[in-house]
Order: sequence, then C-alpha cells, then structure tokens
Amino acid sequence: MNIATSPLVASAVTSRPLVLGSTSRYRRELLQRLHIPFDVAAPDVDESPLPDESPLLLAQRLALAKARAVARAFPHAVVIGSDQVADLNGLPLGKPGNHERAVAQLRQMRGQTVIFQTAVAVVCQESGFEQNSLAAVRVKFRDLTDEEIENYLRAEQPYDCAGSAKSEGLGIALLEAIESDDPTALIGLPLIRTCKMIQAAGVALLTNRNPQP
Repeated sequence: MNIATSPLVASAVTSRPLVLGSTSRYRRELLQRLHIPFDVAAPDVDESPLPDESPLLLAQRLALAKARAVARAFPHAVVIGSDQVADLNGLPLGKPGNHERAVAQLRQMRGQTVIFQTAVAVVCQESGFEQNSLAAVRVKFRDLTDEEIENYLRAEQPYDCAGSAKSEGLGIALLEAIESDDPTALIGLPLIRTCKMIQAAGVALLTNRNPQP
C-alpha cells in the first residue's frame, strides 16, 4: 500500500479516509489533482470477460468488483474502483501488454470510431454506501499508416493503456475528434463523476487544506 500525499494536503481532514483501489499510475495521477490524501491498494480481481459480455458491462462489473474487493480490507474507508474497456463495434479491446498486440489494436481502430467505456464505482462497506457510473468517450481515429503506428508506439510504449491510446501524450496525434462530458475519463478516471460520488460518500472537497492559526 502506498500513500499519496503532498504538502498541500497534509492537513486535510475528511470524515472518512479515501482509498484508490487501483495500481494504475494514470488514475493515481488524476486523483492527485483533487489535493486530497489517499491510500492506494491493489484489488485482487480476475479481469477476464464473461462469455458474451459487452465492453460496457465488463467495465461496469470490474469497476464495482475492484471497489468491493478493496473495501473489504478497508471497511471504514471510501474506496474508488475503476475500469476502462475500448469498445470497437462491440469488440472489447483491453491493455495490449506488448508491441505486437498494440500494433494489431491500432490497425483495427484506424479510421474507426471507438467508444472508451470508463466505469467508476465508490464503495464504503461500513456505511453501506455503493454507487457506480459510466463515462463513455467517443473517439474518432485518423486513418493511420503503419509507419505512424510504429512511430507512435516506439515513442510512447502505451502497452498498459486500453486500446493502446495514450491521449494525454503523443496519442492525441492519432485522433480526429473526442466527444465526452467528463474529459479525464479517457485517461482512466472520470473525475467529475468521481468527485460527486466520493462527496456523497463522506469525503470533503474544496476544503481549506492549510487553515490559518
């Protein structure tokens, strides 16, 4: 378990501790934007899709399963779980894991519109709080050449990103358009929805982190 803190949040007080149930560095960096102290714990969840499970349902199921798994270890805390699956005409595309699979994914997606299904769940076992939400991001990919795909992958190595799309980096050059009502969802954690849910669960937002004596 890691502690994510900074001088700006050292004195923050919330009614419940916050735990991010994810090992994703992208989600950790996004959550740090809120200047709230939080712990990080790895969820022990099998991420294999069920037979005939849609990308949307897969993302929702895994986000909730991750939050519930970590909440069992931290029953007093507010736990965030999240998952993202790229949806190419109903075909789920997860993290490629290596260069060859990333090439295959991007060849499939070039010239296509892909929906990145990003689910987030918030659970507090002690209070019985449980909410989940889905932020769908529609992404139109350019008709990429094989050379462009290779150059992008060599530069970014986005093998831990769903659909090999690292939009916060050079991956933005792969795209023609993005449609979303929660912009950080494409990176991995929809912060607008997350803020609403953790506040409802008992975590204070936008409080004075450094009160004057």
